[in-house]
Amino acid sequence: MDATTTTQISEPEATAEGVESRAARDAAAQVRLLGPPAVTAAGVIGIWYLFTYFVLDRDQRFFLPPPHQVVNVGFLTWDNLEQVLLGLWRTTQVTLVGLALAIVGGTAIAVVMSQARWIERSVFPYAVAVQAVPIVAISPLIGLWWGWDFQSQVVVTIIISIFPIITNTLFGLRSVEASMHDLFTLHHASRLTRLRKLQFPAALPAIFTGFRISAGLAVVGAIVGEFFFKGGSYGSEGLGQLLFLFQDQLSGSKLVTGIVFSCLLGVLLFWLVGLAGRRLTAHWYAA
Repeated sequence: MDATTTTQISEPEATAEGVESRAARDAAAQVRLLGPPAVTAAGVIGIWYLFTYFVLDRDQRFFLPPPHQVVNVGFLTWDNLEQVLLGLWRTTQVTLVGLALAIVGGTAIAVVMSQARWIERSVFPYAVAVQAVPIVAISPLIGLWWGWDFQSQVVVTIIISIFPIITNTLFGLRSVEASMHDLFTLHHASRLTRLRKLQFPAALPAIFTGFRISAGLAVVGAIVGEFFFKGGSYGSEGLGQLLFLFQDQLSGSKLVTGIVFSCLLGVLLFWLVGLAGRRLTAHWYAA
């Protein structure tokens, strides 16, 4: 009787201890995950305050206002926040369209290049040239061909973001083991079957690495495109045009707010593309 009672009492206690231990491990994992970024953010804010109050003179602090002033002017004042959010939405549209076209075009170019070495040798130098060409040098041509508004901004986004997609996709398609190719050859697999069932599944990690890099570059490309091509009516400005406007107004608080939102857009796209990549490659590779 006593042994049975002891067993009945000890089992709930063991269960409670297991729950507490699991909760402690989860809390420790959260601390390890969020702790370093939080410490880094606190350090950056501290350095920001030091630079504003001890490096800049009082009449120069409009160049880099202290964080609390940026929050008050850029985030807590609705008129200013609304203006930046509308610009963020415009830039997001340019970014998504440009990134989508870069993904389609870059993947297609890489697939064609992977089919034969002579095609790769013929096309790859031009892909490098597109990546290396200064946007400021070809902006007049882009404006003449595609206008001075949304389409040209998308073209600049594609130019800046397409190269990592081409190189990473080509690397992934080329990195399939020779023994696997031999196996498909024994089964008389066609090029399309080999590409669909062997090369693409094996190349997915490299492909999504290129997509993640290009996601951040697409934000840069959209803002650079808005720097050069400022067509459109008042109220339809993207973040790039707003950054120029805030610079002309010497409004450091709104300028920093626009920069923060552009960074958040890049981080969000990077995370979303990485999440999609982990979901799609989970069947072949550990996350």
